[in-house]
This record gives sequence, C-alpha cells and structure tokens, in this order.
Amino acid sequence: MKIPVIRNVVEYSLIILWWLAAMTLFQWWSEHTLFWNIVVVCVCWFKSIFFGRENLTQLYDAARSNLSHHRFLVLMAINMTQMILSFALDFHLLYLLDPDCFAGVAPDVHSAEAIFDFFYLSTLNFSFFGYSDILPETVPAKIINLTEIVLAFITVIFLLSDYVSLKESLRDK
Repeated sequence: MKIPVIRNVVEYSLIILWWLAAMTLFQWWSEHTLFWNIVVVCVCWFKSIFFGRENLTQLYDAARSNLSHHRFLVLMAINMTQMILSFALDFHLLYLLDPDCFAGVAPDVHSAEAIFDFFYLSTLNFSFFGYSDILPETVPAKIINLTEIVLAFITVIFLLSDYVSLKESLRDK
C-alpha cells in the first residue's frame, strides 16, 4: 500500500475550496447568519464522517497489506493534518459570521492572524493538550469544537493504538 499522494492533494484542495466558497457565499448573503451557522456545522459533520470512514478504511488496508508501522504513522499524520486544517477553517468561517463566537480572538485581528489562531486552537484540540486561550462562546462554535475533540479521540485512541493488534490479528488468520 502506497501513500496516495494525488488523493491527499485533492482532499486538501477540497477543504480549501469549501472554505473559499463559503466565504464568498457569506459575502453575498450575509443577512442569513443562522442559516450559514447550520450549514458550517453540517458540512463539518459530513467531513468528520468522511475522515472517520477514511481513517478506518486506511487502518484496515494498511494492516491487511502489512504496511510498516512508520509508513502507517506517516499516512495517519497526513490525515490528521487534513482534519486539523479542516476544523481550523471551519472555526474561521464561524468567526467571520460572528466575531464574538470565540473568546480570546481580538475582534480587529487581521484575517491571516485569525486563521493562525484557529489552526492553533485546532492543533491543541487534536493533541488533547487541553489548554487554549481561545474558547468557543456560541453553540455552533462549541458543537464544532466538540466534534473535533471526539474525532481526535477516535483517531488517536482507537486507530493509532489498535494498528499493531489489528495487524497481528490479520496475520494470524
């Protein structure tokens, strides 16, 4: 099993295209904030289901093909960076809709700095560090934050820790 470079490039591109498209749509229909909050949360859940399914499929395929542990870790690191980027951009979209949805982000912050702040938050969520000076304040922000934490827990605890045992159980068959 090789690391699918083209597929990963396409997945990164789709994450960024969703973010760019959503920002454009927000500018056209800015008066529908509640609607856009619901859309961002639903797309976040859709992406989370996709990431979870993809991780499980890659776990099983890697174990079945006897992929070395270090190559599997590279594959999972790529998937984790996709998830971290995806959630960071979703946080940024919520921030564009309502700058008060996160405490700890200056309301007059430049867009690039805000994206970095949300990448920072997303990385801390995914690494279980448990501390951040950026906190979700609204229900949509809390839902997406919680979704990332649950997905990170499933990815790290179940997928990464079970790789060796799954690989051994498939070898024994």
